[in-house]
Amino acid sequence: MSSIFTKIINKEIPSHTVAENENFIAFLDINPISKGHTLVVPKREIDYYFDLPDDLLGSLNIFAKKVAEGMKKVIPCNRIGVTVIGLEVPHAHIHLIPIDGIYDMDFGKPKLEMTQEELAEIAAEIGKNVKF
Repeated sequence: MSSIFTKIINKEIPSHTVAENENFIAFLDINPISKGHTLVVPKREIDYYFDLPDDLLGSLNIFAKKVAEGMKKVIPCNRIGVTVIGLEVPHAHIHLIPIDGIYDMDFGKPKLEMTQEELAEIAAEIGKNVKF
């Protein structure tokens, strides 16, 4: 069940990594709906979020919390919104999205256009603020 996320995990394709440990990776979405939109992914290939074993599901959410705390320090926003959709890539993942209101979580709105340099700068700033 190899996916684009597996290629990112294996460093076969580049990403703007925010944080990583032996079990999880967080990287910027290349088609963000807001500045700092980050994906949090288990390294273990499991398609559906609710198929994750309980221990991995719990640890994934704790990892995501730490990433969200780092994001909040860097991206001006009211909150970090959390969503799990699971249809776009067959690999469990969480979207962390800086928001000021509910409509900021609308995946139907136009995506932001950001340069690779902008994404790299955002990832580095968030990464410096993620504390484990």
